[in-house]
Amino acid sequence: MSDQPTLKKIKGGVCAPRGFQAAALSAGIKNPDDPRLDLALIYSATPCITVGTFTTNRVKAAPVKVSQAYVKADNVQAIIINSGNANACTGVEGLTDARKTANIIAKELGLRQRQVAVCSTGVIGIPMPMVRIEPKLPELTKNLGEKNGEDVAHAIMTSDTCKKEIAVTLDIGGHNVRIGACAKGAGMICPSMATMLCFITTDAKISKSNLQKIIHEAVDTSFNRITIDGDMSTNDTVLVMANGESGMPTIKRNSKECKQLRAALSHVMLEMAKSLVRDGERVTKFVTVEVKGAKTYHDAKKVAEAVANSALVKSSWNGNDPNWGRIIHAVGYSRAMVREELIDIHISGKAACLGGLQAKTSMDSLRKAVQKPTFTITINLHQGKAGYEVYTSDLSPEYIDFNRSEYAYWKQARKDGLV
Repeated sequence: MSDQPTLKKIKGGVCAPRGFQAAALSAGIKNPDDPRLDLALIYSATPCITVGTFTTNRVKAAPVKVSQAYVKADNVQAIIINSGNANACTGVEGLTDARKTANIIAKELGLRQRQVAVCSTGVIGIPMPMVRIEPKLPELTKNLGEKNGEDVAHAIMTSDTCKKEIAVTLDIGGHNVRIGACAKGAGMICPSMATMLCFITTDAKISKSNLQKIIHEAVDTSFNRITIDGDMSTNDTVLVMANGESGMPTIKRNSKECKQLRAALSHVMLEMAKSLVRDGERVTKFVTVEVKGAKTYHDAKKVAEAVANSALVKSSWNGNDPNWGRIIHAVGYSRAMVREELIDIHISGKAACLGGLQAKTSMDSLRKAVQKPTFTITINLHQGKAGYEVYTSDLSPEYIDFNRSEYAYWKQARKDGLV
């Protein structure tokens, strides 16, 4: 039995695994006149375990603080999510609102308050418009169904231009297992977890401690490898729910079944992570920065992240400029152990820099490589055997224009008497 399972894509998103239900509706959180979906609920009809990773930003949103405590203390069975308001930097009132939301959903579903996680995404610093949210919560629970996964993917969007969801099925130990997921994020993307959100459901049966270990490993090779603008949100959260409805026995740690589930979850999370970069705010390029030949893993990571986050490098990509000089200067300030005369840089396999000097490849050839919507930058340090990959994007003038002002949101907040 291979540790790399055969995955088959299916429909359904977070509702694809057995026993999971979802619902979404419009509460007018950002704008009471906007009919878009902005409030969602994911629920396991049977008891399940939930694990997660959260932003390491020292400024954490109220729902992150609440959900971290609930996930650690109890077996979370439902997740309530809103878009349009991050409920971040809202003080005691924000914590009260998050707990109150969880409590109302818990009572409607017959759960304990600590069995309901809360997630929010949107504008920072504005109190939640609970006057519009509270009346919608009972209706949300009544709308729960097994075919509403796509609605959840739509409801959690903010500046995203498209929904992001996936579902796969695979065989583990002779049992059919399903995994579903949805995510949101287009700006403020440079997660370091331990405004992106990802929710994953599975009907596999596994212990909480085992699943937590798997998720930490999977996050490190997916969401912690992406960057759009170098900004880490106050709300970054990944939550994974497992209810065992596949009928399989409990997966044991370090078993073949465990490795197969880890591979499947890693695949799902990497697909979601890449989809965030592709839908980055006003980006035009999806770029893989691949570092090879580093002396240590940490050196490789430093170089990859320095290049992937460089505003100068990303701007040149937007202008279709194969400026390897900007790349090598980022390598130099990355604080990794490098030697200038050993550095090679290739753009989609074409040599741009060899031994720290201009390669003989024509500029027209390199320019054609960076004109494509997807390309790879390979940096070989020739110092060792360690490597690292980061998935990133270009930086466009439109990104700046899009992020210049959030005044309209504050204007509505003033109408609501929230600020």
